[in-house]
Amino acid sequence: MRRVVQFSTGNVGRHSLRAIIGRPDLELVGVHAAGADKIGRDAAELCGSSEPTGILATDDLDALIALKPDCVVYTALGETRPMEAIGQMSRFLAAGINVVGTSMVWLVTPHQTDGWLREPLEQACAAGGASLYVNGIDPGYSGDTAVHAALSLVTRAESVTVREIFDYGNYDDYEYTGTAMGFGTAPDDDLPMAFQPGVITSMFGGLIRNLAHHLGVPLDDVRQRFEPWYTPERIECTMMTVEPGRLAGVRFAAQGMRGDVPVITVEHTTRLTPAAAPEWEYPPEGHSGVHKVIVEGEPRIEVSTHLSHPVLDVTDAGCLSTAARVVNAIDWVCGAPAGLVAVDDIPPTAMIRGLMW
Repeated sequence: MRRVVQFSTGNVGRHSLRAIIGRPDLELVGVHAAGADKIGRDAAELCGSSEPTGILATDDLDALIALKPDCVVYTALGETRPMEAIGQMSRFLAAGINVVGTSMVWLVTPHQTDGWLREPLEQACAAGGASLYVNGIDPGYSGDTAVHAALSLVTRAESVTVREIFDYGNYDDYEYTGTAMGFGTAPDDDLPMAFQPGVITSMFGGLIRNLAHHLGVPLDDVRQRFEPWYTPERIECTMMTVEPGRLAGVRFAAQGMRGDVPVITVEHTTRLTPAAAPEWEYPPEGHSGVHKVIVEGEPRIEVSTHLSHPVLDVTDAGCLSTAARVVNAIDWVCGAPAGLVAVDDIPPTAMIRGLMW
């Protein structure tokens, strides 16, 4: 039985919290919440579970460290406050507490991460003898587990494309995702944060370089591209309302180049409702989204991953799967040598242990 603290209860955190409460091999011992409206509330109430746990949310890191958990599940948004997130994770790690998380997506490929992020966390791991593992569905599964499986089916690969095609209209995250991608902005506004020079390659270039490393392929360059789509009609959705002439769709990619030829591509097509960007590729009929891997080679391989749920929409199901990618690794990470853990380090069967009871 692993003693676990859940850190944050937002779009991903409420799903990991509910999963921790439900699993017989995990014991929830603490919950962190930043909002005043959540502090002091029972963990069950924060994730929609019916049975009270007796575990009340707190914003006191010292109190959570004093619980001496085996692991913290860190799902708080960190990309907009990286130094604070590094500091919080480092405090747990230096205290000997393992951390698994979905935040700070650069750490999905920890060995490709810049020193400013990697080094303080490595030092904290060494000081506490603890481990840190970060993953998700994208970045994460689509660019590691799914693509590795697809490549294992060919005798030769000419190119690899990892593609997310999703309708984000029902994703209630304008504060980060919406503003970062610039939804609702006009053509003459400043370039959205996510598409400033070097940002796409910063976020997804590690995936490109990591896959090239595993393939043994030297790259000449990693480039980014970005295409906006502005709606001629008003679009209303959960994320926001977009007025005519404003941004309602984006297509962007990081590409690993050999000469002028892209051989490894990580691409996203992101819409607000199916009305956006009708000329761009859609998910297969009947689906709101797909994570797809295409290997051009001998033979050609196409692997599509569809998410669904009887109650949740596809974006919320994606948040649930993102949570699963780290909750399922808790036991293995708790027994791992100290340091930063990559998905390649974890035996695939270790990620499925404890899922059926």
